[in-house]
Amino acid sequence: MMLRGRVLLRRPLHCAACLPPPATARLLAPSVPAAVRSWSTLSSPRSVHTEAHTAGKGCGPACSDPSHAHSSPRPTKSGGQQLPENYAALARELRKFLREDQVVSDPLRTLAYGTDASFYRLIPKLVVQVEREDEVVKALGLAERFGAPITFRAAGTSLSGQAITDSVLLRLVPSKWSHIDVLDPEGSRVRLQPGVIGGQANKVLGLYGRKIGPDPSSIESCMIGGITANNSSGMCCGTRQNTYNTIEDIRIVLADGTVLDTASQESRERFSQSHGHLLSELSAMAHHVQHSNPDLLARIKRKYSIKNTTGYSINALADFTDPFEILKHLIVGSEGTLAFISGVTMRTVPELPHKASSIMLFPDVITACEAVSALKLAPVDAVELMDRACLVSARDKLAQVGLSGEHGQDVAILLVETRADTTDELADRVEHVAKAVRPYRKVKEVQFTSDPRVFNLMWDVRRGIIPSAGAMRPVSTSVILEDVAVEVPRLAAMTMDLQDMFKRHRYDDAVIFGHALDGNLHLLFAQGFDSRPEQERYGAMMDELCAIVATKYGGSLKAEHGTGRNVAPFVEMEWGKDGYALMKDIKKAFDPHHLLNPGVLLNDDPQIHVKNLKPMPAAHSLVDQCIECGFCEKNCPSRELTLSPRQRIVIWREIQQLRRTKSDPARLAELEQQFRYAGDDTCAADGMCATACPVNINTGQLIKTLRATERSPWAQTVAQAAADHFALVNGMGRTALQAAHVGHRVVGARVMRALSDALHRVLPASPQWNPHLPRGGHAPSPPPPTATSKDQVVYFPSCANRVMGVSTSEKTEGRALPDVALSVLGKAGYDVILPEGLAGLCCGMAFESRGFPHQARQKADELHAVLWRASDHGRLPVLFDMSPCALHAKTHKPTPDESLGLPEAKKQQKLEIFEPVEFTHDFLLSRLQWTPREEGLVYHTTCSSKRMAGVDQKFLSVLKQCTGEAPAKRLGSLLLDSAVPCCGMAGDRGLCFPELPRSALKKLRERVASHPPGCSEGVSNSRTCEVALSEHAGVPFRSVLYLVDRASSPLNPAAAPSTSAALHALLQRKAAAYAIDPSGPAPPASPTLPSACTQADATPTPTGLLRNYK
Repeated sequence: MMLRGRVLLRRPLHCAACLPPPATARLLAPSVPAAVRSWSTLSSPRSVHTEAHTAGKGCGPACSDPSHAHSSPRPTKSGGQQLPENYAALARELRKFLREDQVVSDPLRTLAYGTDASFYRLIPKLVVQVEREDEVVKALGLAERFGAPITFRAAGTSLSGQAITDSVLLRLVPSKWSHIDVLDPEGSRVRLQPGVIGGQANKVLGLYGRKIGPDPSSIESCMIGGITANNSSGMCCGTRQNTYNTIEDIRIVLADGTVLDTASQESRERFSQSHGHLLSELSAMAHHVQHSNPDLLARIKRKYSIKNTTGYSINALADFTDPFEILKHLIVGSEGTLAFISGVTMRTVPELPHKASSIMLFPDVITACEAVSALKLAPVDAVELMDRACLVSARDKLAQVGLSGEHGQDVAILLVETRADTTDELADRVEHVAKAVRPYRKVKEVQFTSDPRVFNLMWDVRRGIIPSAGAMRPVSTSVILEDVAVEVPRLAAMTMDLQDMFKRHRYDDAVIFGHALDGNLHLLFAQGFDSRPEQERYGAMMDELCAIVATKYGGSLKAEHGTGRNVAPFVEMEWGKDGYALMKDIKKAFDPHHLLNPGVLLNDDPQIHVKNLKPMPAAHSLVDQCIECGFCEKNCPSRELTLSPRQRIVIWREIQQLRRTKSDPARLAELEQQFRYAGDDTCAADGMCATACPVNINTGQLIKTLRATERSPWAQTVAQAAADHFALVNGMGRTALQAAHVGHRVVGARVMRALSDALHRVLPASPQWNPHLPRGGHAPSPPPPTATSKDQVVYFPSCANRVMGVSTSEKTEGRALPDVALSVLGKAGYDVILPEGLAGLCCGMAFESRGFPHQARQKADELHAVLWRASDHGRLPVLFDMSPCALHAKTHKPTPDESLGLPEAKKQQKLEIFEPVEFTHDFLLSRLQWTPREEGLVYHTTCSSKRMAGVDQKFLSVLKQCTGEAPAKRLGSLLLDSAVPCCGMAGDRGLCFPELPRSALKKLRERVASHPPGCSEGVSNSRTCEVALSEHAGVPFRSVLYLVDRASSPLNPAAAPSTSAALHALLQRKAAAYAIDPSGPAPPASPTLPSACTQADATPTPTGLLRNYK
């Protein structure tokens, strides 16, 4: 395909790790069908911005910095859908003050961005990606002018359909709304922007021993905007510490564009002048409730004694007389129907340092619910109920905490946690709790544990129920999650009625669980919507469910998940005519033109809950379990550039459905074309999505599988030639880097950048140069054996580190990484063995990531065979100097082949492979003399390291040894975590698509610059990642081995410990000790993971079982 006379290639085809020269890319280029990156008017997004800046122009009307290269590509006119005239006019006006990439109308992104975690589907006509409050103000003004309703979106993890629309979706760009400001030295108050993830807030507050009150199970994914708009609570906070009761101030934008900050007296005074009528109406409503309608007042008091998010938070009218207090508490739980929330100030709650948890098994749900009544009077902080169906869905995780086997058809679990300031107090509380449940029949004795690793596994079970149980649903069905509450004494009876209801309506897979201490149940089941009878079955069940909960038991139809579209038709059933009329008056007072999220929370259509249902067609076995919860999105480097993992799955489902039905060929063609760039080219395929997914869905594996299916015979031939002559490919890579280095020295960085951009426009498959690319490297020579050493190690320098030498822009003492690694090993007294035929060896990852699985397996098998021989059949440890290569080698299952020297699978032992941090921690800390270097450092744990159990914690231990300071939970630490899940480099993909790491690392430079002790350098454990990190952090990044080398010296030989016994024990460990599922994360191994009630780092507590109780 041609565009403006230039041939556009689809993706880089050269080796992801070894950076061969452009000549290799040209050889491979014909194997890939040409495709236009349809979001760009030129060959690449960078080219668009480079040309604009060269001409002295910005990237758009909102860009005031000519040097600023925005990360998102621009949509073309051909990419937009045909809009109604008022929306087309609105889009034109919006683009006068927003960049084009902020105003989205193409079919791919409107579908992708418009999807949330609910089972409803509406596709917005426009998606407006806002970065600042003034953009929201202007957008709201235009929406009113053109009569276009607006819905607000933060993380999109809501379950009731409150964040979708077929009009205009105002979508936060999270990195632009992520400021956290702790307001006092004790951390008792915090100001948060709406794009802050709840878990991020808790991580910061953990430095003060505090956390925010709400603790929903999605806290590591949901954002403050949604937490506030839905009045989130959770497992531990109950009603006392929910959003409503911990909010101190709020900053909002009303439908007419007026900004109110209740923390500012000046803002209050201005608002009183401009909106005195609104304040008067709120005061009048409160007076009516408190003095003129005793029945409604009593109903409000009773219903808010338990969790309740059905309708508006009209308890504000009973609790306050100050109109500003009424206003800000009405905004809480209003689901975006009254105002846009641009900031909140919250009162934080203590995070008690000592915790103990227990899984209690009861013979049936009735007995478990009866025990809850007793526990409500005991010193407990959380009590979670799970029925037998939950046990089935989480059997693998439960087995890790010793719960396996059959416990009866009606068994129920209570997961209980208690917390305290001291260990003695904790022991007393445990004794009290155990005594409270002693009268009730139990399947097994009660056991409490204070071991963080164990109790976090327990709570991981609870947090993962929604996705894991949902993943068991039949393909093409949706997951429905209802959320109800009742007074605890009535919990058992209501639970039995609901179980009976599910049986009669044939929902045999229904799961019941929830926050039992608050009488709050979650009801989860699978539902197909592809036929009229199925829709009618769901409608009949919902009618009965609402009658049982609201009418028979006087409970809450929505306890904490928000009303949304799901329960909007039933709000009047729960609140009666007076309560419902009051809520309508509130909506009219704030939003007289019904522009803000209409149809949500209040809706007169009695069938709205069974309309606009989301299809969930089969797409691929790798992702069919996905329920589109969005937990994965926070880890994805392309989430603000193109698509997140959830959105890739959404689009791929749509493509597959259109292929099957052949219903809209034009739409299918456009989605396929756009998916090539948005779904494939900019996917790092790093597997980090799986680490956040409760069912380990690896969307990157799907993308790599799709790449493999598209490879032509010519591409396979070229890839095979590269695999067979890999030493030549390596040599070409070194030559290219050396040539670039010479060019840089001769013509300078500015000219090199311009030449690279020009080449990239002509040949988009070529990598783009940046000043942090190193000169060509070299393969190391084996050092002579030491006369006194009895210990040996096999060292495998990765192909990237053999190709890439010393960085031209960094002070590396003139030594490439292999030289530094040999220096460290020599100081530790090791004899180093280098594998035979090193120049032609590769772990295979580069081929796999490009969609060449056959060649990837060939190279991985070759490497395994060589390492098997070099390590004396697995007896010696093997050090890889790059974490991604180590992970790939660890997860590879070699093909038995005697011609390669591989034994039969049944006789084969697993190689003991270590990445740099692992090896340093496990073998070098005790073999070297340490001289700590007290200097500020920023460290980045690569995505591959995060997928290996315990490496992140070992990284901290190594850094502590090198700097003399623990990276502990305290202010002023020398060590700064990059806080970046993935840098987006993905081998060399980040050079060919530099917008990917630029987007992933957009906040890093600011973070490093604001670190109080200052950072002189950064450390990591992947060479290619360090190139991107250096470019975007403002400080040079190098391998952690450089730091280890500088901070260490040889021990006195007499003092050096013998490690032969330790090595022997290590090599006898089961292969499972290092087993890592390539499709997902390793099991948790950190002793500082969050417990039930927080996502902040847990303070270490005494480990082991405190006591067993009968």
